[in-house]
Amino acid sequence: MKINADFSKFACVHTVDQEWLASPMAGVDRKPLDRVGIEVARATSIVRYAPQSHFSPHIHSGGEEFIVLDGVFQDENGDYPIGSYVRNSPQSRHKPGSKTGCIIFVKLWQFQPEDRLHVNIQMDQADITFADNENNIVERLLFSDDYEKVKHIRLSGNTLWQSDATDGNEVLVLNGSIMHNQVQLSKHDWLRLPVGQKLHLQASSEGATMWIKTGNLPDIENQIKRVESA
Repeated sequence: MKINADFSKFACVHTVDQEWLASPMAGVDRKPLDRVGIEVARATSIVRYAPQSHFSPHIHSGGEEFIVLDGVFQDENGDYPIGSYVRNSPQSRHKPGSKTGCIIFVKLWQFQPEDRLHVNIQMDQADITFADNENNIVERLLFSDDYEKVKHIRLSGNTLWQSDATDGNEVLVLNGSIMHNQVQLSKHDWLRLPVGQKLHLQASSEGATMWIKTGNLPDIENQIKRVESA
């Protein structure tokens, strides 16, 4: 299965227009954003858990990164309320589910094999790495290594912001709306820019908050090889 699988091209998904697709587990539905593979896949998705639904215990051989967008996600290690940013490293194991229902944004098989750093933080409480004098722009660092950098960014109304990164940019709008080169993105919309393109954003009059990842696309061939050999 291939969805937005040409990583040399711009990709954008307005998720409100997508239908939910059933997963192999009852009560768990998905909206695929990009995907290479069938059930073992290098995948980026929005996933909805119905109340009292769960997956069977499983190992994340290629790692799992997720954001809780709505409700409370749970596993045997605890509760993850809205705004949680979590990285479960390769070979980690859990039984995910939700008593009351939840929606998460999740990325699978996109870790370095040797990565063993577990992350569980509230995004709006992460360390501030940049803020202008009027707090029109507030950047918080969620994760950084030699391969990628992940940030939570808040823009006040009509604020301009750009990324100098040209090694891949990926954006999920958490709240509000933004414009990128005449493309408007609203809450839970997603875009991916290929290597060589810069991200230029302007928040709407209501402002916006975003999750942004840079730097990971030069490793995309190795990510796919790891999935294919699993």
